Amino acid sequence: MTVLLGLPRGERATAALHLAAQLARSSNEELVVCAVAPASWPPSAAKVDAEYQEFLDQVTQESLAAAQLALPADVTASFVSVRARSTPAGLLEVAEKHGATLLVLGSSSTGAFGLISLGSVADHVLHTAPIPVAMAPRGFRCRPDARVRRVTAGYGATAGSDAFALAAAELAVRFDAALRVASFAVRSGPVVTAGVGLRAEEAVLREWSQHIEQAQRDILVRIAELPTRPRSRETVIGYGRDWHEAVEDVGWIDGDLLVVGSSSVGPLARVFLGSRASKIVRNSPVPVVVLPRHR
Repeated sequence: MTVLLGLPRGERATAALHLAAQLARSSNEELVVCAVAPASWPPSAAKVDAEYQEFLDQVTQESLAAAQLALPADVTASFVSVRARSTPAGLLEVAEKHGATLLVLGSSSTGAFGLISLGSVADHVLHTAPIPVAMAPRGFRCRPDARVRRVTAGYGATAGSDAFALAAAELAVRFDAALRVASFAVRSGPVVTAGVGLRAEEAVLREWSQHIEQAQRDILVRIAELPTRPRSRETVIGYGRDWHEAVEDVGWIDGDLLVVGSSSVGPLARVFLGSRASKIVRNSPVPVVVLPRHR
């Protein structure tokens, strides 16, 4: 089993490298660091194309050399480069070749510091990958010996949610981490301020909370019946006037990892980031793993 890091350029490389090392250390798996060099298309024998390709290859090798120096000594890693028509295509090719079970990416350099921002590569991979995809918030850092301490599963109690929660529990076992089943309620407030509007919203929220709490208890019972279980399990609900507040409301600690599931409208056995999961990902203050939808 292998953790594959799609090595970004510039400042993003450090954040992605920190997350990849933490995940590989926590799962006791080998790390493969991959840099993708653009391949000229259509192929040409022109000298200018060959010189430009040599320049791209040199930049790629320099990036890998810098990553090798920055990687903590306790993480076993190999470093590879590949030419491909696109970065997502190259990463998925390497993932298949090495039997990767997790693909790690960085955030866009244009996003807010401390949050996850999807660039073009991440956006493409998050709608096509056949394996879980991990994302590091911009500027993410962790201690050289850091491990995953707790996996938080974003649970919606909708179709497919139970299978996702069981998969998140297996991921927590893989990282030897605790499991937290979390649900999020966004309360934007009534359009009018009449008392009847407030009372109606409170009643709906109360009914939803009772439903989600029961669903959380039920899934914990199923997780407790697994052959191997996370060392501890708990549930929580986050409330807020927007997604940022709701995600922050559950509280976060060093070593946290948020896990979300693929949309039910996406293809089977592929990652497909739906609108709700996308909002949670973009407001997460900790690294996120998106799980494919299983058959």
